[in-house]
Amino acid sequence: MRIRGRKRLEGDVERVTLVPEHVDDLWHLQYLVEPGDRVGGETSRRVQRDDERLRDTGGQREPMWVALAVESVEFHRFANRLRVSGEIVACSREDQLGHHHTLNVEPFDEVSVEKVWKPDQDERLAQAEAAADRPDVLVVTVEEGAAFVHAVGQSGAEERLSLTGPTGKGEYARDRTELFVELGDALAHLDPDAVILAGPGFTKEDARAAIAAAHPELADRVTTVDAASVGDRGVHEVLARGAVDEVLAETRLADEAAAVDELLRRVKTEGAAAYGPEATARAAEYGAVETLLVLDERLRAERAGSGEWPIDVDDVIEAVEHQGGEVTVLTSGGDAGRQLDGLGGIAALLRYRLE
Repeated sequence: MRIRGRKRLEGDVERVTLVPEHVDDLWHLQYLVEPGDRVGGETSRRVQRDDERLRDTGGQREPMWVALAVESVEFHRFANRLRVSGEIVACSREDQLGHHHTLNVEPFDEVSVEKVWKPDQDERLAQAEAAADRPDVLVVTVEEGAAFVHAVGQSGAEERLSLTGPTGKGEYARDRTELFVELGDALAHLDPDAVILAGPGFTKEDARAAIAAAHPELADRVTTVDAASVGDRGVHEVLARGAVDEVLAETRLADEAAAVDELLRRVKTEGAAAYGPEATARAAEYGAVETLLVLDERLRAERAGSGEWPIDVDDVIEAVEHQGGEVTVLTSGGDAGRQLDGLGGIAALLRYRLE
């Protein structure tokens, strides 16, 4: 995410002009833009002249700038766009004021967001901006006869490809080196800045040697780590162990996986942890929260007034920050987010155990 500028407006409202550069940036915006915000950008509308007025059906599609009073936000990952809908409150064509419109935000579209920015939203924006300068990392998990390639992004770990083939003995046996060379060809085509090669046993080391021999340019980019599983479970294991952090500093997914693993460990041993809205709010009242974990979709629903928690989540966040604690907003689509959702969508790592 590139931030082009920030301007203080009336009261505590601030206009941030930014350019999303990747689908992950659009994912961040999904949770930064809320109903009631004002979002502006370039768009086009289909209009035709009537004897008495302009209407938005039929006619020619014309480019224009609009600002919307946001009513809804939808992230379409596979279409690489964010749909922001609402009433037009400012426009380069005054005759379009009051109409409803949907602004389709895609990578490299400049948009402005006017709102009262909450501390956790400012932090998330800063994380998205910092991520623009981070290298691309692939997590590759391998075992006999199979290899899986995942791209690690801010919104999750996404499988890019999987390779399988028969191994062992017999007429149709395939030398595993063929699989490793095919994997190396795929990695060379993807051209990542770094590759973490993981899996059980010595297979990953043999794979690394074959990849380096076939593609010397990749040799210095590949590191190996142990993992008991492959595929999605193997990737989660790599993230939870902090292996990605050695290459991609402070990645959101690694932090989330480690935090939730620590939370589950403490819950299992009846340690210094709290989960669920009421228990977490009570811990914040006592000043016991070291790290507050909140699920992004639950947080958004509570702030929009459609949630079900019997607490004011913003009061909890403010209390934690005032007491020097950290606030981490977790991704709903990730494994860690799903685990937190099962614990009520909000939890805390505590400074001390509460009786």
